[in-house]
Amino acid sequence: MKPDVTAFFDEATNTISFVAKDAQGTACAIIDSVLDFDHAAGRTDTKSADAIIAHVTANGLKVEWILESHVHADHLSAAPYLQEKLGGQIGIGKNITLVQDTFGKIFNEGTEFQRDGSQFDQLFSDGDSFMVGQMRCDVLHTPGHTPACMTYVIGDAAFVGDTLFMPDFGTARCDFPGGSSAELFSSIQKILSLPDETRIFVGHDYKAPGRDEFAWETTVGEQKAKNIHVGAEADQESFVAMRDARDATLSMPKLIIPSLQVNMRAGNMPEPDDDGAVFLKVPINKL
Repeated sequence: MKPDVTAFFDEATNTISFVAKDAQGTACAIIDSVLDFDHAAGRTDTKSADAIIAHVTANGLKVEWILESHVHADHLSAAPYLQEKLGGQIGIGKNITLVQDTFGKIFNEGTEFQRDGSQFDQLFSDGDSFMVGQMRCDVLHTPGHTPACMTYVIGDAAFVGDTLFMPDFGTARCDFPGGSSAELFSSIQKILSLPDETRIFVGHDYKAPGRDEFAWETTVGEQKAKNIHVGAEADQESFVAMRDARDATLSMPKLIIPSLQVNMRAGNMPEPDDDGAVFLKVPINKL
């Protein structure tokens, strides 16, 4: 089955959100939504999410799932806002609990912050499946970038989050807490074992040198043949050496501190204080 896929590109964070629609009906899933955030002003906006809402509304779609491929470190999730406006269940991988435990300590969240994934409606394990209308979605646990990364395979379309980028850009970083370049290599092999014609939709694009347009759709066959990090039968040892050396040169994502605090709560802000004000913490020398 071939879902209809509509992409929404957020240039501020180079994130692509997707709406995957049942080709035979109106049911759909939203994958990796964005809540706009002005870091300097500490101000949120819903422009990106409203574009998805407008698309869903204009086409008479029924949102059944709002899916997160992982706890994003480079943008805030709009999942609660979308759920309020459109319905649907919010889902993520069950290893969200590991991420919550790690960053609950880093942000000194205390015992009131639940680390059991209960902020989400559904926690997925490797091999799980669920339906989007008449379409079956198979869940692959693909850790390495983070411990909770998931790939959602809906019909002939695989939504890989940050695990793979376009073939000319390569693969995700693995230097966040709980990340592992060896695990990432194994996860990518799992994705590349899908049929060659499987469409791959990536979660970010930064326009590799020599390419003038943003892109987010490729195939398993193209990744196997052309991915600059894992294509052409690359071996794990050389990949790990390359990935670890490259990661050592990278700076932290601009929005990592607000993103992690919000996204580990399924896109919800921390609890307000007695005056109703919401605050985010900045841990010093912790990341």
